[in-house]
Amino acid sequence: MSDLMRHEWQPTADDIGSSNVKILLERLGLDHYDELLAFSNDQPDAYWKAVVEFCGIVWDVGYDTFLDASAGPEFPKWFRGGQLNWVNSVLKWASDPDTAGQLAVVAEREEGSIEQLTYRDLAKRVASFAAGLKAKGVRRGDRVGLLIENGVEATITLLSVAWLGAIVVPLFSGFGVDAIVSRLSSCSARVLIATTGFSRRGKWVDTCTLVNEATSRLSALEMVVWKGANESLIFNDSVLDWHAVADAQPAVAPERMSPEDPFMVIYTSGTTGKPKGAVHTHGGFPLKIAHDSAIHFNVKQGDVFCWPADIGWIAGSLVMSSALLRGATLVCYDGAPDFPDWSRMSRLIERHRVTHFGSAPTLIRGLSANAELATQGDLSTVRLLITAGEGIDPEHFVWFQQAFGSGRRPVINYTGGTEVSGALLSSVIVKPIVPSGFNTASPSVAVDVVGPVGEPLIGQIGELAVRKPFVGMTQSFWKDDERYLDAYWRTVPGIWLHGDLAMHREDGHWFMLGRSDDTIKLAGKRVGPAEIEEVLLELPQVAEAAAIGVDDPVKGQKLVVFLVCGPQAAGSLPQLEETVARHVDQRLGRPFRPSAIHVVGQLPKTRSSKIMRRVIRSVYCGLPPGDLSSLDNPAAIDEIRMAAQD
Repeated sequence: MSDLMRHEWQPTADDIGSSNVKILLERLGLDHYDELLAFSNDQPDAYWKAVVEFCGIVWDVGYDTFLDASAGPEFPKWFRGGQLNWVNSVLKWASDPDTAGQLAVVAEREEGSIEQLTYRDLAKRVASFAAGLKAKGVRRGDRVGLLIENGVEATITLLSVAWLGAIVVPLFSGFGVDAIVSRLSSCSARVLIATTGFSRRGKWVDTCTLVNEATSRLSALEMVVWKGANESLIFNDSVLDWHAVADAQPAVAPERMSPEDPFMVIYTSGTTGKPKGAVHTHGGFPLKIAHDSAIHFNVKQGDVFCWPADIGWIAGSLVMSSALLRGATLVCYDGAPDFPDWSRMSRLIERHRVTHFGSAPTLIRGLSANAELATQGDLSTVRLLITAGEGIDPEHFVWFQQAFGSGRRPVINYTGGTEVSGALLSSVIVKPIVPSGFNTASPSVAVDVVGPVGEPLIGQIGELAVRKPFVGMTQSFWKDDERYLDAYWRTVPGIWLHGDLAMHREDGHWFMLGRSDDTIKLAGKRVGPAEIEEVLLELPQVAEAAAIGVDDPVKGQKLVVFLVCGPQAAGSLPQLEETVARHVDQRLGRPFRPSAIHVVGQLPKTRSSKIMRRVIRSVYCGLPPGDLSSLDNPAAIDEIRMAAQD
């Protein structure tokens, strides 16, 4: 264990006393968090009854049965007998005189303009846009593609589609035409709501050509709603202006939905084959996110929540729901986080007095490498920090806490995924937090680390698993139950295997160690790439690292690492190789020395900053790279290909 692991954050009496966890403990008549965690798994029906009441979930008709598992653990039905539209749990704040005038959404554009909506404004505009869509023929159950930059319009649109009982299909703003077509054709989308373009690092990104080509290949598509000038859109007579639709009179009541009715189909890229369309319901995703926002992020009414995320990924819906379901102010940003320079995020925090700030680890590493600029804004309003999306090394975890949290504010590590809505593992502010770790499984999610046949493992690396169905898990993949079962339930029957390597230490802390399909076996030991990358990132010369296992006829597998060097790197490659080898020897042992080290200018990443190790391994080994629809920087592929030829 490195010295950084000793930088344990300790909660104060104030942290504990003012926490949402403390309030929930009192409601349940419990004394300690560990009692609450046990209660949530032993009596999930009573736990969720308390959560639903605490979070103020609005029901049209109350439910009578928490869980119907008659179809098996793979296909649970939640909150049977109830009726709700989850958007009502957001817009309830507009009906309360104490909160109606509070800011609900603050949207800052990359060029600096700012738009604001109160909860009263948001309710009116959602009702108007929903009425406009219904007047144009959008119906309950229709699939509606959403290709739009984050901000006021994206928030209104997503809520309005759910208000109507239609199903939103979020699309990443950096997708190519094939990725858009594959997703919208897979779910037979009738409607596409798209933007004309957006600014990225001061340059205009025009989406007209992209949308024109996509619509020409989508036979089920009947309508396009265009945010911006539509002169260059070639579709048919059903091209509508977003603002014209939004001007309708709000005469439409929200649809009453079953908790099992879908409101979102969101696609995640598979390792091979077509993307997987995770189905999320009115009684699943929103309730899980309301829970996590309260329990893990400690969000309260009046807080200011900022976590820049593309609406096309699960993080976009998660961030929006985390703020609005809790009556906080959502701060959106649609541009590059380092434009016009690396002070942008701290200036954003200062400008809007942000209390809760979230960031992907890759962005944290970029901020750290440019620390003097990155911390120029006033960060004194920050009360809690969040990191998610991939593993984070202890050094940058501690830096984030020190630089953005004044060393006093907790960093909540959060991991789940597109198919599970929110957290499987996270932290709570009533317990100590160790760098890079998670201090709890998410309450009422029966998380475990298991071996090949499902046996529990303590203190060893194994597969992250869930032993029981849980609120927030995908209903299935869109019209593809078999693929859903193959993906999660059939490797060890009756257990959800998440596809991640993890460790549950004897002291109760959890650690994520990378995707299980990225596993490397060296010297007979199974090791996650994150374990190696964390050691590499301890070197001041290394800004980013990716570790892969490559087949070797003698050793079975050999370790190959790719490094992006920071400003402190100096000297020749042989010197760097010797430094890396010596450091790995000291930290992990000689058998874990890399067989090859490649220095590159960039690593292939998704727009949400996840390093695509699968792609690195495939390209390096001369294999087809697979699905590249989520790749943000195609030039990185060429660098990996060139490295393979060295």
